Amino acid sequence: MINFSRLIDSLDFDVVIFDTAPTGHTLRLLQFPTLLEKAFGKILSLQNTFGPMISQFSGLFGMGGNSMGDMMEKLTSTLDMVKKMNAQFKDPDVTTFVCVCIAEFLSLYETERLIQELTKQNIDTHNIIVNQLLIPDKDADGHVKCKKCSSRASIQAKYLVEIDELYEDFHVIKLPILETEVRGSAKIKEFSERLVNPKLNDQ
Repeated sequence: MINFSRLIDSLDFDVVIFDTAPTGHTLRLLQFPTLLEKAFGKILSLQNTFGPMISQFSGLFGMGGNSMGDMMEKLTSTLDMVKKMNAQFKDPDVTTFVCVCIAEFLSLYETERLIQELTKQNIDTHNIIVNQLLIPDKDADGHVKCKKCSSRASIQAKYLVEIDELYEDFHVIKLPILETEVRGSAKIKEFSERLVNPKLNDQ
């Protein structure tokens, strides 16, 4: 969260990409600013009621007279930062969430759960990347060389149909499985071309 706020305030970059963890961890991360905002708001709302009493206790325990004021000032500044972060997450002109999945049952299930939760939190999401699609090699006669590859491709094709039906209003990019890892600036640049030019993925 600290890194998020620093990047939001710095404005050193045109685009910031966060590569998040699997669905459960990601949802907890995205919910955290809202939870903090509610918690800090509740604490600050109780300041007038319990402030004098807490100040008395702080004096008994040898804390400085300004401890209560300093603590509330820090809470207020932190709450302002959290509110700003929350607003950034929920502003579709600033933030969007790109879901990445593979054409398998569990991945498709998790993607749907993620999209539903993001929608509940008013976080924009309209892009899906389907990764690691297998395109079997064929011989000169057009026959698939590998039976296992053909079987795997058939399974993926079934889930691709479901993806097209579920997310007809989304921008869906389908990426093939590659022979090498995407490492280094040259490979990343080459791979990024596939995201903006889908015709390259048919080759």
